[in-house]
Amino acid sequence: MSSTLTRPALPADAVRDVVAPRRRTRILALPEARWAAASLVLFLIALPLYLLDAPAWAWGPLFALVYATGGWEPGWAGLQALKDKTLDVDLLMVVAALGAAAIGQVLDGALLIVIFATSGALEAIATARTADSVRGLLDLAPATATRLLDDGTEETVATGQLGVGDTILVRPGERVGADGRVLDGASELDQATITGEPLPVAKHAGDEVFAGTLNGTGALRVKVERDPSDSVIARIVAMVEEASETKAPTQLFIERVEQRYSMGMVAATVALFVLPLAFGAALQSTLLRAMTFMIVASPCAVVLATMPPLLSAIANAGRHGVLVKSAVVMERLGQVDQVALDKTGTLTEGTPKVTDVRPLADSGLAEDDLLALAAAAEHPSEHPLARAVVDAAHARGLQIPLVEDFHSAPGTGVTATVGGRAVAVGSPARLLSGRDDHPAVALAAQLEQDGRTAMVVEVDDTPVGVLGIADRLRDEAADTVSALSSLTGTGPVLVTGDNPRAAARLADEVGITDVRAGLLPQDKVHAVHELEQAGRKVLVVGDGVNDAPALAAAHTGIAMGRAGSDLALETADAVVVRDELATIPTVVALSRRARRLVVQNLIIASVFITGLVIWDLAGTLPLPLGVAGHEGSTVIVGLNGLRLLADAAWRRARTGQAS
Repeated sequence: MSSTLTRPALPADAVRDVVAPRRRTRILALPEARWAAASLVLFLIALPLYLLDAPAWAWGPLFALVYATGGWEPGWAGLQALKDKTLDVDLLMVVAALGAAAIGQVLDGALLIVIFATSGALEAIATARTADSVRGLLDLAPATATRLLDDGTEETVATGQLGVGDTILVRPGERVGADGRVLDGASELDQATITGEPLPVAKHAGDEVFAGTLNGTGALRVKVERDPSDSVIARIVAMVEEASETKAPTQLFIERVEQRYSMGMVAATVALFVLPLAFGAALQSTLLRAMTFMIVASPCAVVLATMPPLLSAIANAGRHGVLVKSAVVMERLGQVDQVALDKTGTLTEGTPKVTDVRPLADSGLAEDDLLALAAAAEHPSEHPLARAVVDAAHARGLQIPLVEDFHSAPGTGVTATVGGRAVAVGSPARLLSGRDDHPAVALAAQLEQDGRTAMVVEVDDTPVGVLGIADRLRDEAADTVSALSSLTGTGPVLVTGDNPRAAARLADEVGITDVRAGLLPQDKVHAVHELEQAGRKVLVVGDGVNDAPALAAAHTGIAMGRAGSDLALETADAVVVRDELATIPTVVALSRRARRLVVQNLIIASVFITGLVIWDLAGTLPLPLGVAGHEGSTVIVGLNGLRLLADAAWRRARTGQAS
């Protein structure tokens, strides 16, 4: 059943409230989906008629249409593959379904057709959605840019026409059109799509900027240093596609196994039919034996032995907020022995929060007074740090005074008149310049040493306090790190685009010792490859566009769903829809339990199939008994796998108990 063994990147309906991609391929626009839907509807109409012993003329044509709508496409594709001397398992299953119908097992054959048609549709949808998402990433870079000519005039050009050495103007609120370096101007850039840093980064002359990053309130003149086709954004797209292609060897191995099984089954069926006829056996009894063999030897039994525990685990995980995109992914999750965690939006909440309110001793201000003044000055600003200050004041129930004469300076801070006093809130580098002995200097340095962003509050040109702002650590982060360490036997690795000081502080809080900070997307991929070269099967957990290449390159990838980028959600193998970090070790433990049940079921299915095949070859296996034995084994392994549907299975996975 080859279509279930790919690694699709398909988010289900459960995640649609989290992600709203710019472009989507409509499901019913795909022919595979339309034919599968038609086959399923017809099957559901025919089934009750068949089970209620309605006349054959009532359900017969409906089942015939099931075979036609669901089976013609894989059947035709299989016939086309025969031209290349390749025997497709899908074609084999269509033949088995027709064979079952030929000896009266119409329902079994129709069910087999529906299973294969639905699987093929899911694979087609996954492929289309992934392609949409990768193409949509290019929308992060603007379509046009303002190029400055030598005579000082401006012209609007397509970003693809920019060349190395061109100078572009990036106005407030615009996205940078190409990778380059700032020649003139000051502003703050939101680089979360590239580096994962949660806070805007101040940019001045000489600083590097990336295509697709969002400019703040200042204007920048930027010299283009990379061709648009070689920008960081373009390389992210290329790396995602390249990583996806590296999965092909596994698929080729699966196809080789399918070929051998298919050839063996066909050869055995033909031999069972032809050889007895050559020795004078009766046609009807020989055909019955051959068709019985095809049914009892059908790989459908093995597929169904494998899928119930994995699908049950997927359903259970989905109820608890983890969307696992395929049965293969659920199986792979249990194989990981190394975890690489992103910082921003993964171990942290991904939004800046006020963590410290420190009035100076001689200011005469209480914490609430200092915060209210800062919030008043920041209230008109749209800067993320300003919103964090205002939100902190609201959280304390503080009254925020009205302000006058508000002014914002990109990269430095704000000034305003609050209650007749001049209040300034900004960076220590600006407000404390030339005041090296002031107590606020040491206080700001201490906060920055602890990984906070320090903001000085000044009243009438006198520093009165310092605020500390940081991306807040998730409550369950430390417990999650500990649980993952116990499951894999190895401590997680922190891979982040944030600065080393902030990364080291957070790693110390959660118990991570291997810290790799200041990484661009390609550096994260390199870190994953380095771990894999050491023999590790790496699980990457991230949320941003900058994490997508690493998610694609890893053995398995999980995206945090609430704040996750479209591409990360599409590229990842699983999505934590509710942003509950603690569910990650639980779903890994559940996967390991599912894999154990898969082994149990394969043993049960193999014993039944082997016994029935031997009976058919060595004696005379009655067709009803063959069908009963084959279907009976399916029921047994199905019920065994369905044990993972219970909430108790999730609780046991969370506590580490065996079922």
